[in-house]
Amino acid sequence: MERKEHIISIMVYNKPDVLARVAGTLGGKGYNIDSLSVNTTTQKDISKIVMTTVGTQATIQRIEGQLSRILDVISVDDLTNVESVHREMLMVRVNLTDENTETVKNTIDAHKWRVIVSGDTYVVLEITGDQPQIEFALARLEPFGIADITRTGLIALKLDD
Repeated sequence: MERKEHIISIMVYNKPDVLARVAGTLGGKGYNIDSLSVNTTTQKDISKIVMTTVGTQATIQRIEGQLSRILDVISVDDLTNVESVHREMLMVRVNLTDENTETVKNTIDAHKWRVIVSGDTYVVLEITGDQPQIEFALARLEPFGIADITRTGLIALKLDD
């Protein structure tokens, strides 16, 4: 069976320790979480966890079963093969030098990346997109000298119910 990345959306009651129980359930069974994003929904007592993991379809079905057994889990959906929108946000601090400042600015303008803050020796960018766009941005900026990055992890939204 083919192993591939899966995007799993988990609706949970917004209570202390729910995220720890979700992560502990998966880790305890030997499943790895590659990215994780959690926040409340429009209903403050309900949170949505979006995680990515790699596995076969059978593995993902086992994960869904394990998660569904957790008391505060409302629903578990694999968004991998359903119509959904996926995004990630990257904040990256790029070193500026006398030699690269103009090229960095031109690159930022060409790709319409958002400058959050800049100084004499650095610029901090906010870049959003799907995973290939984020990877492209990192590859494009790496030659200039990336000082630091932080990523949100993948978020996903199902387009229909």
